Amino acid sequence: MHRLHRSPLLLFFTVLILSALACQALSINQPVDSSVTLSQYDQQEVVTMAVATVTAQLAQATANAPLSSVDGQPAMAGTDMEKSLVDLYARVNPAVVHIFVLDEQSFVVGTGSGFVFDTDGHIVTNNHVVTGSSGLEVVFPDGQRRSAEVVGTDVDSDLAVIRVDQLPEGVIPIPLGDSNNVKVGQFVVAIGNPFGEAGSLSLGIISGLGRSLSSDRIAEGGGRYSLPQVIQTDAAINPGNSGGPLLNLAGELVGVNSAIRTSTGTNSGVGFSIPVNAVRRVIPALIAEGVYHYPFLGIRMTSLDLATQEELGLSQAAGAYITDITPDSPAARAGLVASGFNDTVGLIPGGDLIVAANGRPIAGPDDLISFLVFDAEVGQTITLTVIRDGQQIDVPLTLGERP
Repeated sequence: MHRLHRSPLLLFFTVLILSALACQALSINQPVDSSVTLSQYDQQEVVTMAVATVTAQLAQATANAPLSSVDGQPAMAGTDMEKSLVDLYARVNPAVVHIFVLDEQSFVVGTGSGFVFDTDGHIVTNNHVVTGSSGLEVVFPDGQRRSAEVVGTDVDSDLAVIRVDQLPEGVIPIPLGDSNNVKVGQFVVAIGNPFGEAGSLSLGIISGLGRSLSSDRIAEGGGRYSLPQVIQTDAAINPGNSGGPLLNLAGELVGVNSAIRTSTGTNSGVGFSIPVNAVRRVIPALIAEGVYHYPFLGIRMTSLDLATQEELGLSQAAGAYITDITPDSPAARAGLVASGFNDTVGLIPGGDLIVAANGRPIAGPDDLISFLVFDAEVGQTITLTVIRDGQQIDVPLTLGERP
C-alpha cells in the first residue's frame, strides 16, 4: 500500500487492469442472457468511471495530506530536504573552521574542526584537539587564515575554547539549540574536516540518547569521571571531524562531535556528540576563567540488578548505590554511608541507595551525574533522598568542587 500511494501511476494502471478483468470475468462466468450480459460499451463505461473516481481521490488525498513534524521541523519530500540541506550548509558552513595544530617548529602535527561561538572571535572545539599544541592556525571556508590562542580547556567534557583576533566579514556564530528537545530518529547534520577534507557535510539521525563518555584524566583515588547525556548519531564522523558541530535541520547546534566507536579507526555508524546543554554551561566559564568548576559529592556508586538488590536486602533496584566515600568529602561530612566492596563476595549490604536529588528521581548513577553536571552548582546545598536500613530519609549536603 505504501508503494501504491507513492506511485499514483502504478495505482492507476492496477485499478484499470483489475476493473477490466472484473468485467471480463463477469461476462465469462454468467449465463448468456441479454438482460445480464454487459456489452463492450458497458464495460468501457465501468472502467472509465472507476479510473475517474480513483484519480479524484488521489488528488484529494494529496492535497489534504498533512506534513508531520518533530519539534517544529517539517517532514519534507526529497526535493524539499535537498533544498533545506543546501540552504543550511550555505548559512552555517562559513562559521565552521579547520584547525591546524602546530608544534614548536610550526609543523602541522594534527588537525580538527571547530565553530564560531560568538562575535568576539571565540571558537569552540574539543579539548583533545588542542591539548599539547604549541600553536594553532585556523582556516575559514573562504580561505582566510588566522592564528589562534587557547582561552580555556576542560578535559572532563572534552571541550575547549580558542580565539582569533578578528572574524572574516559576514561570519555569523552558530545558534545554540536545546539538547533536551532532541529526539531519537531526528535528522541531524555534521559539518567538519574529516581526513583533512575541508567543509564536509554528512547527514544522519539521532541513534540514541543518554550515552556517556569517560574523561581522559584519572580521578583522585582512581577511576574516571564521565560526561552524561551524550548524543549518539550515525552521521558520518571520522578523524578530523572532532570539534565540529552537530546540527538540527534548523541549523541550530545540538552537539559537538567528539568520538567514534570503531575497530578500524574510521566511521562505523556509531558516533558521539557532546550535548549542546554542556556547551551552554561550560563554554562561558572557559571564556571567563579558563576553567569550569564541577560540583563534587565524593562518592563511588554503582547500579543494581534484581539479583543484587535481593542479595543486599533492598526494597528496590532503581537508584545509585554508594560503594565508597572519599574522606573529608561533602558526602563524608553529610554522613552518607558506603557499603564497601569485597573481592570475594562483591558488594556488601549496608550502603545508602540514593533514589532522589532535590526531589528528582534517580534511577541510576547516570541520573545523579546528569543532575550534578547540568543542574547543580559548587557550594549549593541539595537534598539527597536515600534508602538506609529499610527506611527512606532525606540528607542535606553542600556540594564541593571536583578536584
